[in-house]
Formats: sequence, C-alpha cells, structure tokens
Amino acid sequence: MEFFKKRKINLPTFWETYETAFEIPLPKQLNEVRFVVFDTETTGFDYEKDRILSIGCLGLKNNTIAANDSLERYLDQHYYHADNVEIHGILRTENREYSSELEALQHFLAFTQNAILVAHHAGFDVKMINKALKRHGLPKLKNKVLDTSVLYRRTLIRSPLLEKKESYSLDELAEKFDISKKDRHTALGDAYITAIAFIKIMGKLKSKKPLTLKKLLG
Repeated sequence: MEFFKKRKINLPTFWETYETAFEIPLPKQLNEVRFVVFDTETTGFDYEKDRILSIGCLGLKNNTIAANDSLERYLDQHYYHADNVEIHGILRTENREYSSELEALQHFLAFTQNAILVAHHAGFDVKMINKALKRHGLPKLKNKVLDTSVLYRRTLIRSPLLEKKESYSLDELAEKFDISKKDRHTALGDAYITAIAFIKIMGKLKSKKPLTLKKLLG
C-alpha cells in the first residue's frame, strides 16, 4: 500500500512572519502582556455573504493605551448594503484610502503578532476575520482571545435577587463605566470603548483576588 506525505501548503511570507511570532512565549507577568483590542465594521451579520468594511485596533499594555500603537484600515467595498450606512456611517463616496481585503489582513496580522486579542462579542469579529483569511487560502488566527462581554459577567456579584444576563451590549458597558460614545459604530471608536471597558473590568477582577494571565484566559 502506497503512502503519500501530506503536501505542505506554500503560505505567503507575511503569514510565516505572523506564525513565527508565536514561538516567543507570552510574558508571565500580566502587566507585561500586550493585548490588542479590535473591532470590525461589516456589511451585515452573515458570515458567508457579508464582508468587513473596516478594522480598528489599539495596543494595550499594563492598563495603558499607547497613542502610537493603533491601526485603522478601510476595505474596498465590493459588498455594500446601503441599509447599514446609518449604523456604521461608511459611504462608498467618502474620500478615504482603501485597502484590498488581503492588504488589510496583512496589516492586521503584522500589527497583532502574538498579542492576546480582545473584542466585545469577540466570536463575531474573529469569525469574520477567519472567513476573510480562508478566502485567501490562509489558516485561522492563532491568537488567544478574550471577550469583554464574558469578562464583565465575571465581575458581577452572584445573587438570587440579581440574575445575570446572557450577554451585555457595548452600549451597556459604556453606560456602566461612563465611557463616551462619541465615535460609536466606527471600528476604531468601538475598539477604544472596548479598551476602556476592558481596563475597568480588569480593575474589578483584580480587586476580587490576585489575577494571573492563566486565570484571565480561563
């Protein structure tokens, strides 16, 4: 019986560079870990048909957002739903610099490297990124991911009189932590709101008991 070795897929250099970053172990001290808080604005919520319109990212380390550690990319809008403009506010005719989907993914991977990704309702954003990667013959994201909606639930006191909701919106967190919603529904604006909420949540979790990266990811 003849056996065939699985053929190795040739991946682009930028993916190999991204993959190599994971050979470096994450810092043991939580204040040394780099988080990348990100958000995507999309044409809708269908993972197969809809596309990413923009990606916004902020680097965060030791509860500090670095002003020069950010990324914002607008993507070519071949899939466009006019009904969603009043939500995300992105128009075809706006005078912005647009990237192809592959170029935007390349910038995103170069920015994130092996950082821990943070997003609100992270499953949606991660899946949209993974679907985009798949369209270009690339593997899924390798980063560990945290969801601020899930983390926020961990800060709530268990009480028979107070039932935890299954999910909390970004607007609810913004109101809870008194965060300005000035740039709500832009990718970078929502990433900023999420980053501030994440810092507030981390503070609450640390006040309950010592927090390690392992416990945070658990």
